[in-house]
Amino acid sequence: MELQGTVALVTGGTSGIGRATALALAGRGAHVVISGRDETRGNEVVREIRTAGGRADFVVADLRDEASARSLAARARELAGPVDVLVNNAGIYPFGPTELTTEQDFDAVYALNVKAPYFLVAALAPEMAKRGHGAIVNVSTMVAEFGSPGMALYGSSKAALVLLTKSWAAEYGPHGVRVNAVSPGPTRTSGTAPMGDDLDQLAAQAPAGRPGSAEEVAEAIVYLASDRASFVHGAVLPVDGGRIAV
Repeated sequence: MELQGTVALVTGGTSGIGRATALALAGRGAHVVISGRDETRGNEVVREIRTAGGRADFVVADLRDEASARSLAARARELAGPVDVLVNNAGIYPFGPTELTTEQDFDAVYALNVKAPYFLVAALAPEMAKRGHGAIVNVSTMVAEFGSPGMALYGSSKAALVLLTKSWAAEYGPHGVRVNAVSPGPTRTSGTAPMGDDLDQLAAQAPAGRPGSAEEVAEAIVYLASDRASFVHGAVLPVDGGRIAV
């Protein structure tokens, strides 16, 4: 129960890595506020946490701009109190050729993957800094680290989040707020299910030779959110089966 007495906000917490993270944080004692667009799935996660004896709430949120981010931050405070842990997990990951990308696609990806985390941190990090403690974990991707065909839009949005991670670590770290990121590789979730065998082929290039699970990524997020990572600032932790090594 290392996170007993803390409040954690997990965006995109209704499925995949976000859901696994919400369950793992609650299992360590945190009061978890989950956000997402699907109320049915969100309430299911809350019920699962509460049935296990944990504390959780769900907030419907369609993160796309400053107003929606600040509204979510305010609602999380109302439901659970000051936020100690922020996990910026919500994201979209369309793949495809650059020449087929529309401006609408571009704006949607950067709105959710970059703008929403930016303004959630703007809303919550100063309060953490005033209290002298807090942890922010951003969920990036291995394709933010290297070029890959069809990944320009998604990868570049997450590369921006990596730079923001380091900038925020420099900005808020001196005030007790640790900001780090995880960089997942191929991970088996409901969102990646349509990739089928392509996911296995992508994972086969790494030393682990298999896709990861949402729970494995969640464990890395919990580590960075906890005091076990008290001397870790501005790091990007690869959870990619070793893909970054080859």
